[in-house]
Amino acid sequence: MTITASPLIDRKNATQPAPRAGSPGLTLFAALLGFVMIAMDASAVNVALPAVGRGLGGATAGLQWIVDAYTLMFAALLLSAGAFSDRLGAGRLYTGGTAAFTLASAACGLAPSLGFLIGARLVQGSAAALMLPSSLALVRQAFADPAARTRAIARWTMAGAAATAVGPVLGGVLTSSVSWRLIFFLNLPVGLAVLAAMRRTAPSARWPAPLDVPGQLTAVVGLGALTFGVISGGASGFGRPQCWASIALAVGCFVVFGVVEHRAPEPMLPLGLLRDRVVAVCLAVGFVVNAAYYGLIFVFGLFAQDVLGRSAVGAGLVFMPTAVLCTLTNLLSARASERWGARVPVLVGQLACAAGLLVLLQVSGRTTALELALLLLPLAGGLGFAVPALTSMMLGGIAPERAGLAGGVLNSFRQTGGALAVAGFGALVARRSEFVAGMHVSLLIAVALLAVTTAATLALPKTVR
Repeated sequence: MTITASPLIDRKNATQPAPRAGSPGLTLFAALLGFVMIAMDASAVNVALPAVGRGLGGATAGLQWIVDAYTLMFAALLLSAGAFSDRLGAGRLYTGGTAAFTLASAACGLAPSLGFLIGARLVQGSAAALMLPSSLALVRQAFADPAARTRAIARWTMAGAAATAVGPVLGGVLTSSVSWRLIFFLNLPVGLAVLAAMRRTAPSARWPAPLDVPGQLTAVVGLGALTFGVISGGASGFGRPQCWASIALAVGCFVVFGVVEHRAPEPMLPLGLLRDRVVAVCLAVGFVVNAAYYGLIFVFGLFAQDVLGRSAVGAGLVFMPTAVLCTLTNLLSARASERWGARVPVLVGQLACAAGLLVLLQVSGRTTALELALLLLPLAGGLGFAVPALTSMMLGGIAPERAGLAGGVLNSFRQTGGALAVAGFGALVARRSEFVAGMHVSLLIAVALLAVTTAATLALPKTVR
């Protein structure tokens, strides 16, 4: 999960709150704890999917929606989350988002049916989108000293990375020892602790940030319709009318979205950004790298349990080395960018991802869990090496006053890539008798996409930093 900042806007008419005592350390604790909750929930749920399917009677298509309901709302609302944070105040939005996330978590844990769970996940994803940029904004406003702020943001980032690494193992332990429902119930005391801490933090300023409601609605409906079309096509066949009707609706929404964004005085996705060569390449790379990684993590999570017969704990342990390596290569990427510029680690990261995908073609029903864990490492290392530099390259290609907006757009493209890959790759492995063959096709599709984005990155001027 990449850090985003709120868009920078005209703040002449800002509504400043009355000063109130607030500890920077307490603000950091609240922001960090909420980020940990979001990151851990997202990674822990993946290993619980087979158990959820057995408990609520869901097939692969239903399990895809458990992931995509969360990811799609997270991706779509990130486009406007920065503006919401500025308009309402980071503290207010973060508190409201945390309350909604906590209540939605309780609903997930109590879900009597798959449909109810998916609905609660939609609310969770929406709340997470509101929490992420506002939590970072809280950290930025709490620390006036630049050096102290840098250290605080580093702690915030590492906490999220650590939660992502621990999530699969914790999810596996809770699922195997008690129930998958405990993954969601664990968010309740964490959410309450965040809300209690927020009551003692200083209030946030409010800026007159514009909201692009028509653009936001068409983005949500379009992404949802496209995902539904792909998932239903994989489950029931792409010749069915509901599949093509959904895809046609998605295309219509995207056309309307383009028109709305072209005409809006303050669009949430300025189309002029896409005409910039560096920005366009960064968005394409972010989309494809996330699709390759998170789409295949979904597939291999099912593979570890349904084909290799591992427990939820065993499946979680398979993915822990990848999460740890991804965190470490994040740090190496920053150093590489300082030395050679961002373009080099973005290229190397994509090549490592592609090589890792080709290595995974040897995975079969005879592969052991340990072998799978080792074979996944090049893919994870490539992702971790590429993404921080990718963010740096994206921000380096635009005006400073649009940094927050660009970060939100990049994150939205990345999350959308992961969501659509879960839908598409999940459709290819929907039939258990053809699981391995569908998995190999998914790997080859991801390699082909990475070949295109790697070539596009290579074609950028060497002066791009």
